[in-house]
Amino acid sequence: MSRRIKRMNPKPRERDERKEARPFKARSTKTAGPRPGAKSGAKPPRFAGERTERRAPRAAIEKAALETSAPAKPVEALLPTKVQTVKVTADENNMRVDRFLEARFPGLSFSHIQRVVRKGELRVDGKRVDSKDRLEEGQSVRIPPLKLDTPKAVGELSEGAQKTLVALKEMTIYEDDDVLVLNKPFGLAVQGGSGTTRHIDQMLEVMRDSKGQKPRLVHRIDKDTSGCLLIAKTRFAASHLTGAFRSRSARKTYWALVPGLPKPKQGRISTFLAKEESEDDTIMRIAQHGDEGASHAVTYYAVVETAGNKLTWVSLKPVTGRTHQLRAHMEHIGHPIVGDPKYFNIENWQLPGGLQNRLHLLARRIVIPHPRGGFIDATAPLPQHMQQSWNLLGLDASRFDPIENAPEE
Repeated sequence: MSRRIKRMNPKPRERDERKEARPFKARSTKTAGPRPGAKSGAKPPRFAGERTERRAPRAAIEKAALETSAPAKPVEALLPTKVQTVKVTADENNMRVDRFLEARFPGLSFSHIQRVVRKGELRVDGKRVDSKDRLEEGQSVRIPPLKLDTPKAVGELSEGAQKTLVALKEMTIYEDDDVLVLNKPFGLAVQGGSGTTRHIDQMLEVMRDSKGQKPRLVHRIDKDTSGCLLIAKTRFAASHLTGAFRSRSARKTYWALVPGLPKPKQGRISTFLAKEESEDDTIMRIAQHGDEGASHAVTYYAVVETAGNKLTWVSLKPVTGRTHQLRAHMEHIGHPIVGDPKYFNIENWQLPGGLQNRLHLLARRIVIPHPRGGFIDATAPLPQHMQQSWNLLGLDASRFDPIENAPEE
C-alpha cells in the first residue's frame, strides 16, 4: 500500500541551509516497508533497470467496473449554468486557481479556464485573480456559467494529425484504458503560453474519443525537463489521479547532474519559495515563513555517483510540488543543475567538453495508485543529451538509486 504523506507545518529555520543540508539515514532493506508493488523478501530493485509496466489486477478492474456500472451524469449536467459561489476546502488550500477549476470540473478545457480567469469572470473574495494565484481555505470563489468546448467531429485524421498521433505513440511508456504515461522530450512544453504553438495539451486533441472527450493533464513538468508525464484518458481516471496528487500519494523521482559534490551525500532541503517576476523572466526565490506568496517546499536528495568530484549525479525526491522546486533547491545548496538557464549562476564555471548546454534534469520515475486498483509504476530513460553526458563521464546508469530509502515526508 502507498503511504500517505503527512502535511507539515514547520517552524522557520534559523541556520543557513546553504551551508548544510539535513542528512537522512538510509533505511535498512531488512526493516524498511515494501515499495508499492514490491514482492515480500525481494532484493532492492535496480532502479535504472528495465522499465516495468504494472497494470491493475484484472479482478480489481472487474470489481471496479461493476461498482461504477451505473450510468454517470454527463459532465454538462455538473457544470454551473448560472453564477455560483463556493468555498475553498481544506484539501484545496494552496491550490492554483486553474487547477482548482480543473479538479472541480474535469471536462473543462485549458483554454476555457484561462479565458474565464483572464476576463475576470471568476473572482476570489470579490477580487480578480490570475490563473496561477494560490487559493486559501475558506475563501469564496465566484464561478461563472461554464460550458464544454464544442466537440470536434470524429473522422479521418489529417496528415498532420496522423503525424502527431505517431509522435505521441513514440513517447508512450505506459498505457491502458484509463491512463497514459508519456516520456516527454526536452524542449516540448506541456501547455501553451506566450509564443508557444506546439505543446502536449494541444497534441492530445488528436486522441479525442467518439464523445469528443480528449485525454487530460493531471500534472506538469517544465518545458526543458524530460521524462514521465501522467495523463488521464477518462474523467474517472482524472478525478482519482488528481486526488492522488493532492493527497501526495504520488511518488516521483528525478535524476540530475550538478557541479561539485553535495555534502552530506544524502540530505533534506526545506525552505519557503516565492515567485519573483520581472519584465523578462519569472523565477522562484528563497523566502521566509510569512512572506507574501511564500509556500513551504521539501526535497530529499541523494548522491548516486560522482565524476572526479567535478560533476555529480544526484537523485531527487520532491515531497511538495512547487514551481521550479528542484531547480531552486539545488541552486540554494550551491549545486545548481547543469544547463539550467534560470538558476545556474556559478561564475567562471566551464561546461566540460562534449557536454551539451541543456538542462540535465529527468523526471525518472512515477509511482501512483491506479484508479482501478494496484499501482502505475513507470520509468523514463535518459534523454539523448543526458545519455551522452553519462557516457562521457563514465557514469553507470544501472546503479542502485539510494533515493529509494529516502523518507516519504
